[in-house]
Amino acid sequence: MSRLLSSASLLRRDPRLLKVPPYLSLLCVVIGIAWLLLLPLDDYSRKTYISENALLPGQVHTYFAGSDQNVFRGYKREVDALEDRSNIEVNDKLEEFFKASGLKVARQRYEYKSAGETYAGENIYAILHAPRGDATEAIVLVGAWRNVDGVLNRSGVALVLTLARYFKRWSLWSKDIIFLISADSRAGPQAWVDAYHDTHQSPSIESLPLKSGALQGAVVIDYPFDHRFESLHVVYDGINGQLPNLDLLNTVVAIASGQMGIPTSLQQMWQHSDTYKDRLQTMLRGMLNQGLGHASGPHSSFIPYHVDAITLQPYGEGWQDEMAMGRVIESTFRSLNNLLEHLHQSFFFYLLMQANRFVSIGTYLPSAMLVAVNFTIMAIFLWLKSGSPVEKKKPSPSALIREKPLAQIQGMDDVKAKALIPEDTLTVRERELFLPLSVVAGSQFLGVLPLYIFNHTSEQMLTPVFAIFAILNSIFPYILSTALIRYFSPTTQQYQLIKSFSLLLLGMFLSALATLNFSLAFLVGLFAAPLTYVEPFPRRPITTVGFALLLSLLAPTVVLLAGTYYWQLGVAEVLKEAAFGWDVWGMNTQVVVWCVWWPSWVVGMILLFGRPREEGTDGKKVAS
Repeated sequence: MSRLLSSASLLRRDPRLLKVPPYLSLLCVVIGIAWLLLLPLDDYSRKTYISENALLPGQVHTYFAGSDQNVFRGYKREVDALEDRSNIEVNDKLEEFFKASGLKVARQRYEYKSAGETYAGENIYAILHAPRGDATEAIVLVGAWRNVDGVLNRSGVALVLTLARYFKRWSLWSKDIIFLISADSRAGPQAWVDAYHDTHQSPSIESLPLKSGALQGAVVIDYPFDHRFESLHVVYDGINGQLPNLDLLNTVVAIASGQMGIPTSLQQMWQHSDTYKDRLQTMLRGMLNQGLGHASGPHSSFIPYHVDAITLQPYGEGWQDEMAMGRVIESTFRSLNNLLEHLHQSFFFYLLMQANRFVSIGTYLPSAMLVAVNFTIMAIFLWLKSGSPVEKKKPSPSALIREKPLAQIQGMDDVKAKALIPEDTLTVRERELFLPLSVVAGSQFLGVLPLYIFNHTSEQMLTPVFAIFAILNSIFPYILSTALIRYFSPTTQQYQLIKSFSLLLLGMFLSALATLNFSLAFLVGLFAAPLTYVEPFPRRPITTVGFALLLSLLAPTVVLLAGTYYWQLGVAEVLKEAAFGWDVWGMNTQVVVWCVWWPSWVVGMILLFGRPREEGTDGKKVAS
């Protein structure tokens, strides 16, 4: 016991061990990035496959052709004639079409307010009750009147109407089929799904007069042009980084590519040569969409309710026509009709390299975890370091015992062993926690201010408000650090504890977030990585200036500006979209940015401009 006690105490004071954590932290970040870059290789990714055997994709003969093409052309002419009509007039006509097909029809009004604007409209939907079902399950076919770009979805709406008439003729359905035509692709689908699950806010969003059973899946058609197409683009990203079950996506890819001979693509990679570069680019685009957490189409509103959904977008110039698109939808619905239970066997967490290659969560999660662990390692290291005694200029008499061999300690009891070991080695300095905890807690609560301001400011005021915030954000940490020095004179220990608590919270948040939204956790971890090595440099002004420039470039406000410049968007447009996501979709990306990332950045800047007060050598100590 005496030997173990003395060895552990001496190891804690070993200067060689105290140099390891910073290098270990850097190694975690490097390995995490390298791990991610290895994923597109064949040894780390694998081909997609169907886990649910009941789906049987592409195993049925499709009959959507012939006279149905004339019906489609007739509906498309009707849709073109309604292009400039009001939402109510459009729905009056659509209701006639659905009733003529023998379906039950209902409407739903909705109204949202966000960033000083009102988003109102009326959804219309029809229900085909399954001849062989008991109305306990349903599949949804969606065709928004206008797609995500605000363009009239002429062929998509016409195809929904044609398929509704076509499906009504068949008696093979065991699940109800709901045909939804929403007024837009953003607020309309969200209002309908919320009302379907009775989570809507009345009276701004009306309840649904007609309902069916539990939704098993949803397919959205985004087909705004008239000409023939070449390939099929599958959009699958959901709100807050949620994804549909991989079996649904694999089913559509198998039907389109295998049964119909239509090439498929993901993440707007129109030309994919299956090289490492194209795989990596597809993966990074998917990570960016997942990290942003916004809705990429009407299907995104279904995924939070555990309803697997995707959007199908024809693109290019080719020889595929609307009948080929209709057969893809028919075969997909025939596969979903075979399901005996909800999709659950395949993956809900994955990264796709192309339409038939993916990486599961067990393979890619360590990269984000390693980046998050780097903060935790430094937090623990700083906590231990803050308890180390202050070095004395002159050695105490008890320090002379260090020259005695440890062999003399063996065989003695614990009391004698402690008497022979230096007091500085066996004691821990008392930690002053009030100021560090106040600074970190205060910075965390400050994050509520930008979160509230940007989500409750009108669109006209978003640009000036953001400009004012960006200017204040550049000088606020310096002012706060100066006030801290003037009124509290923090010691080196207190600065260490401030950094320790801040990094500990950041590591905990990102570790938990990585299991829910891997991409957002990884991206925030990379932007915040320099905070691991920030500390007061009172005697090295060049180092302080260098770190200040680096942290200023990696501030959330600057990163936002850089993103808007790269995608050629306006700041007000991005903030308006974020406010809309907060008010309508329940998007929580801005919570992570302003309540996790930004407070850690503020604390890092406070530390950088800090000037530790010299500590005495007669501080309080407590036995370890």
